[in-house]
Amino acid sequence: MAVDERTALFRAAQRAALTQLENNAASFGTRFPGDTSSGQVYRPRQQPGYWEGSNVGWSTGFWNGMCWLGYEISGRAALRSFAQQQNASFAQRLARRIDLNRHELGMLYGPSFVAAYRITGNPWYRGQALEAARLLQARFLPQSGVVQAWGRLDDARERGRIIIETVMNMPLLHWASAQCGNAAYTESAACHLARSRELLVRRNGSIKQSCQLGAGGSQPHRYQAWQAQSEDSCWARGQAWALYGFALNHRMAPGLGLLETAREMAEYLLARMPPDGVCLWDLELDWRSGQERDSSATAIAACGLLELAGQLGEGGARYRETALAMLESLVRTCAAPSGHGRGLLAHGVYSLPEGRGVDESNLWGDYHYLEALARVNHGWSSFWLDQSPARAEAAPDAPLWADYDYPGILPRKLLGSRHADALA
Repeated sequence: MAVDERTALFRAAQRAALTQLENNAASFGTRFPGDTSSGQVYRPRQQPGYWEGSNVGWSTGFWNGMCWLGYEISGRAALRSFAQQQNASFAQRLARRIDLNRHELGMLYGPSFVAAYRITGNPWYRGQALEAARLLQARFLPQSGVVQAWGRLDDARERGRIIIETVMNMPLLHWASAQCGNAAYTESAACHLARSRELLVRRNGSIKQSCQLGAGGSQPHRYQAWQAQSEDSCWARGQAWALYGFALNHRMAPGLGLLETAREMAEYLLARMPPDGVCLWDLELDWRSGQERDSSATAIAACGLLELAGQLGEGGARYRETALAMLESLVRTCAAPSGHGRGLLAHGVYSLPEGRGVDESNLWGDYHYLEALARVNHGWSSFWLDQSPARAEAAPDAPLWADYDYPGILPRKLLGSRHADALA
């Protein structure tokens, strides 16, 4: 495809995505959509014990992050305004420790608050992100050398569990270490990355999803794969997270040799990429089988390949061209049609074995699709890598919301009568 034609295609795709995002943000306001669409349409998030549209779960940072990213690359003031409206709930999650016994703190507070700090220079965002990093650091288990994925640290059922996606959250610790000078943060991240490579990356460059360490913390006790077709196969989105995560972490921990690991993972994925450039939900499946594709894994992998190519210079030309071909395929075959509540990227898969979000849009797919377009159209680079934010504005971007009872996040039992009456 001619360069000028591809450039025009990507720019048109970005305009369409930003318009859809702006319409969705106006519709949801301070509420948050679910992890995935339902019947191709996003609806307010539902979780037992919380109000409809509450900021709970692991993926809401991508929703807020899309608004910040959209503003950063387009200057659309409405997107910035929507992002700021949502910030109160993230502050409440930290202040009240709501649904934060999880490793995805980097996914929650990176695309949202670290990105906002880079864009605005407002120290309030920095402080919130540093608090999130402190919570993530507290999940590090020195005896095991890993960051526990889920659950309370005294929960024997989850003690010592690691999952491959956690590598995408380690940049929060590296960023925080550079911000506040606490070397323990980056030391914990480096240790977890090394252990994840040891335990979850096979010799052929493919990934295992999860491992739970034994009581002594040294040996694998049990491997599990919830979202792959079997324990011996390779879950496509996990492979994409790991490819991107190891490449990104290499910039902050170059001594670990993570870039070579990312290259091995890239080769494994590309050897199993269908001719149309959109991977199946499990990489061990034959592309001619008619099995579901996962556009979200493809978008994440495209971002990872672009990150990898950027670090390899001339040696990364093949990875960049492959990423561009994958992005072109996403634009042509997976860009969601415009419409009320529709996503940016169709044909994603959350978890096929569990029957969740199959052939739907999802927030992480939408975010990384927009990120890939931003990288290609604007030379965008990750907010994790920029330790010098924009010059702080005279007027604060956001108030100190931590003391404000924001009804879009608090569980019903914590709400006062004034909020309960308003939301009944």
